[in-house]
Amino acid sequence: MSGIVVHLPQGSGGAVGGEPYGEAVTLRLGPGERARFGRGSARTPVELRLADEAISRLAGEIRVTDDHWQLSNHSTTHSYLVENPEGAGEYLRVPPRRAGAPIPFEFSRVVLPTRRDTTVSFQVFAPDHVYLDPHGMGGSWESRTVTAYSLDETATYFLVLAALCEPWLRDQSPVAVPTTPQVVERLRGHSSCAKLTPRAVSSHIDYLAEEKLRVGGGPAAEAGRTDRRHGKREAVVGVALRFGIVREEHLALLPPRAEPAARGR
Repeated sequence: MSGIVVHLPQGSGGAVGGEPYGEAVTLRLGPGERARFGRGSARTPVELRLADEAISRLAGEIRVTDDHWQLSNHSTTHSYLVENPEGAGEYLRVPPRRAGAPIPFEFSRVVLPTRRDTTVSFQVFAPDHVYLDPHGMGGSWESRTVTAYSLDETATYFLVLAALCEPWLRDQSPVAVPTTPQVVERLRGHSSCAKLTPRAVSSHIDYLAEEKLRVGGGPAAEAGRTDRRHGKREAVVGVALRFGIVREEHLALLPPRAEPAARGR
């Protein structure tokens, strides 16, 4: 694993005086690096500051290894949850004083309890989970071949990618990649995408472009936000189709297409 991305969304770090606390924080950590989280203080510096009186000054630590990341819980009383937002309710409970608990999820939400009616949480993305090439799984580990692009075909981001590539795979000779609202509408019938929003689709496209497929925004990247988003969609579709990452058999992952209404005479 080349590293992880830790993200604390704006206003997710707790509450001060009843108001959401904190600006957004994004950290990139490589193997051997760590990030501490908690309320923090002058004597106890932390990289992720969480403002709630029920959270310890030094509540825990994230550490990255060569092939996964670990969570240590420094609390003596509270368990922490690590949820898999992409799964069917899977989660891990990290008990008090647990050191170095290995986390297997590609997407994770670390949740800490508070004294209020809401929790405090931050997200961890481990985009470099490695998958073996299905044609090269024999022999010793050293001789095995891994895939150049490690995508999880059960993840929502792969559904988004399949929807973007669908017109080409169905030989519809499209003149443009599907827009974000079109992707939302296309996936609406999928059981895991009923609440998918345009903002979430845009986040998945960013994740595909920046972490999974490692592409730039294309020639339009400097022309403004809309063109930059369009450039990313074109770039991820180009890589996915040229290298066969998304193929015709992947269209079965998408919900059935609505049949056009019959035309009257």
